[in-house]
Amino acid sequence: MGSDPQYIKYPDLNLAQHVFNLSNPACPQTVRQTSLKRLQDVISENKMAPFYRHLAHPVEGILNHSGEGVAQHPTKSLLTSNMLASRKSPQNIDFAWDESLYQSLVEDNRKELETFQKEEDEAEEAAGETEVLAARGKRAEFWARVGDKDKAIESHEALLEKTTFLGTKIDLMLAMIRIGLFFGDTHSVKKSIERANTLIESGGDWDRRNRLKAYKGLHLLTIRSYNLAAPLLLDSLSTFTSYELCSYSSLVIYSILAGSLSLKRVDFKAKVVDAPEIKAILGPGEDRLAALTGEVSSGPGAQDEEMKDATVTRAAPTTATTVVNLTTLGAGSGIQSETEAPVDFSPLANLVDSLYTGNYRTFFVALAAVEDNFLNQDRYLHEHRAWFVREMRLRAYQQLLQSYRVVGLNSMASDFGVTVDYLDRDLAKFIASNRIACTIDRVNGIIETNRPDDKNKQYADVVKHGDALITKLQKYGQAVRLRGSERS
Repeated sequence: MGSDPQYIKYPDLNLAQHVFNLSNPACPQTVRQTSLKRLQDVISENKMAPFYRHLAHPVEGILNHSGEGVAQHPTKSLLTSNMLASRKSPQNIDFAWDESLYQSLVEDNRKELETFQKEEDEAEEAAGETEVLAARGKRAEFWARVGDKDKAIESHEALLEKTTFLGTKIDLMLAMIRIGLFFGDTHSVKKSIERANTLIESGGDWDRRNRLKAYKGLHLLTIRSYNLAAPLLLDSLSTFTSYELCSYSSLVIYSILAGSLSLKRVDFKAKVVDAPEIKAILGPGEDRLAALTGEVSSGPGAQDEEMKDATVTRAAPTTATTVVNLTTLGAGSGIQSETEAPVDFSPLANLVDSLYTGNYRTFFVALAAVEDNFLNQDRYLHEHRAWFVREMRLRAYQQLLQSYRVVGLNSMASDFGVTVDYLDRDLAKFIASNRIACTIDRVNGIIETNRPDDKNKQYADVVKHGDALITKLQKYGQAVRLRGSERS
């Protein structure tokens, strides 16, 4: 007990994405219909009475527009969550409330809980502590399965107090992190990650350490800490087994976006542009095949002459496609969620390539495509999409301007494929907030960079701090001499 991951099946984070899809006007109608059907099926299949009430109740349901009002006899809502794409009540969501269905689900839940209680009582009378914990573990998984946040946390906490195995404790904390992610409770996720990290540092195994790394990276992404999330997510690509957290294709998307925004150019080249795991998905045909077969990560000797007899015949290279099906990468992980649909990574590939090569006209087009295809469609990225797009524009501006003292305004606007007026307004916002060190001269049509010389600045800082240190040492020396004369 404790060697294999436990409590990883529930909650199903895909359901939270489906709820997000229903409330997201940017989602295609076909996607919303699929999400609605999937939610209805899973609620019936898993007997999710509390979650069904949270979504569809005429007054308390977050997906029911009529719930915007107040009931004549208000009752305390069973759950609180932040699962929707907008804080405003969604419109035109056909998630009907069926009282008879709800009552049947409640009755099924009651019977199941009675069964768990009976198992626990029998285990306490005739079996050992292990059997008792197993029965309590079923109850904890039950509350996570039916979507009752408060009772799920409460039952996991109770189980955590009685458990002595370190691996099981870590698994319980990871489950509590996922419960927080499911309902969009970032405060709860942060506290659970801190507790899980303490347990890991006390002796967690390799697999659970890697799982927690992915959990941390995703949480940091949701709170806009891309600079901290990037190294964790990129490191997780080669050791990822947390398919209960997200799909591998989602991890690739998060890693690329975080790395593109936060990494310095050298690190961006090494960890994103040339990373074998990313080239296997975004690269052209030959690069992708080499990365998938391990040649890219095998070192300089991967294609030595003496290895030719071990190679297989390859088809002639064709036009690269970035529509990839990553379902098979999850095989053998211990859990496999819904089958991954093929993902078109071409907007991400264009974004990475154009940013690194300085093709800014293509970069702006790719950035717009990334916003439409990824940022608007993902529950973790949606809230920060405007900030991400703004920061990526800033990065592109900084990358171009740092190479020149003076840039023509018309020339830069042409490079980015925008009008001079738009570029003037956009740059002015960053200049006013001291994000870009330059000035715009509209009369002469130029942009002058006025960034300080790093070497001269460092020299001035050394002289300044050195003078302060010498002054302190002189005062200290005088005090020591004075005390010595007093003693004599």
